[in-house]
Amino acid sequence: MFSRMKEDVEVVFEQDPAARRVLEVVLTYSGLHAIWSHRIAHALFKRKLFFLARVVSQVSRFFTGIEIHPGAKIGRRFFIDHGMGVVIGETCEIGNNVTIFQGVTLGGTGKERGKRHPTLHDNVLVATGAKVLGSITIGENSKVGAGSVVLKNVPPNATVVGIPGTIVVQDGVKVKRNLDHQDMPDPIADKCQLLEGKIAVLQEEVAYLNRQQEKERNVK
Repeated sequence: MFSRMKEDVEVVFEQDPAARRVLEVVLTYSGLHAIWSHRIAHALFKRKLFFLARVVSQVSRFFTGIEIHPGAKIGRRFFIDHGMGVVIGETCEIGNNVTIFQGVTLGGTGKERGKRHPTLHDNVLVATGAKVLGSITIGENSKVGAGSVVLKNVPPNATVVGIPGTIVVQDGVKVKRNLDHQDMPDPIADKCQLLEGKIAVLQEEVAYLNRQQEKERNVK
């Protein structure tokens, strides 16, 4: 147990240049506290002490702002940077040397049962505010960009950005995509233009019907 705790502290010093002293890390790093609390909750969960497991999880959530379901399986050298707003679902599986940042959600997409949360393989990085949803797999050594929403499997050694998540780098080679901001689609503007066109057609039809009625009245 103490060797794992020491390893967790070492990961903080490797990943966070702001870390200065062991005592500071142990006492003030909420991500570290959340991971340690999860190990207790997960041990209770595996022993079918579900209520106690959830109590430990909720107490940890209250103090750290990080919500990890007791059923989630987390590997070694897991690092949560800052961590406020992180949510990790029950059937998540996280490999070794994984890093996630604040605001990340590893969640489901509905009320489906069984495996309904993501699997993150070794050496994955999920940046600030990203949402990885559903029973999908993020391949090893892959990166998910800040604010991305990932709904499909990501192969190993890839970089994914955008909403929905789009692969922009694969095995170190850029994937050609039209990602210029000025050329990004605007679905709201497209819908407004469609409605404007329909309104114009209706106005022409109403004007035509008014003319026809006017002619009929003149004939009478």
